[in-house]
Amino acid sequence: MDSRTTLSETLTSLRVTLQQMARWGCAGFECPPETLAVVQRWAESRQAEPPICAEHRSPKTETLEQIRSDLGDCQRCGLAAGRTHIVYGEGNDRARLVFVGEGPGFEEDRSGRPFVGPAGQLLTKIIQGMKLTRDQVFICNVIKCRPPNNRDPLPEEIASCRPFLERQLAAIDPEVICTLGTHATQTLLNTTVPVSRLRGRFQIFNNLRVMPTYHPAYLLRNPKRKRDVWEDMKKIMVLLRIPL
Repeated sequence: MDSRTTLSETLTSLRVTLQQMARWGCAGFECPPETLAVVQRWAESRQAEPPICAEHRSPKTETLEQIRSDLGDCQRCGLAAGRTHIVYGEGNDRARLVFVGEGPGFEEDRSGRPFVGPAGQLLTKIIQGMKLTRDQVFICNVIKCRPPNNRDPLPEEIASCRPFLERQLAAIDPEVICTLGTHATQTLLNTTVPVSRLRGRFQIFNNLRVMPTYHPAYLLRNPKRKRDVWEDMKKIMVLLRIPL
């Protein structure tokens, strides 16, 4: 049963219950005709809204394969000279949830896959804790090549990769984007506000909901913050209608 249908039925039951309590003369709450009319309008409006699911989302304008083909053997910035593999991203091309990290590390550069090192193993556990699998989500990074010695990406490197990230997100059209860490969050949201102040609240990017949170690598150094990240993930699960 769709969650919107369930909510509509709940609102209808609420209206009936309020009416019955009013007839019984119960006090301590308000149930005048105006309140009952508001509840009824809520129920009717929820019935009129289409459910949010992959089949009802906007049709793709291009595919991930086409974007990868355009990226090619990218030489758009200096990172190309030191990379082993381009780390394009992987997962479901119609994922409801996309994770965006900063950039590939040593293991990712060697394998060509995102988040496969120690931080990636922790991310996999987080995804499993959300009752999902890596095959059901999409995982990528702001930049597609590893910076030397895992240094922070330079502005020009981010600028070279950003159009491809934005095209990936447009092609997938997820219900939620989860940005992992400072660089992914600040790049996508075009802000200088630290992730510690943005996490826990949904933001908006190109009409898509974004939940900023800490990077798994940060959690390996600061395990006490795992609780904060799990609270962020629970909010995503509620939005995606995944039972907690």
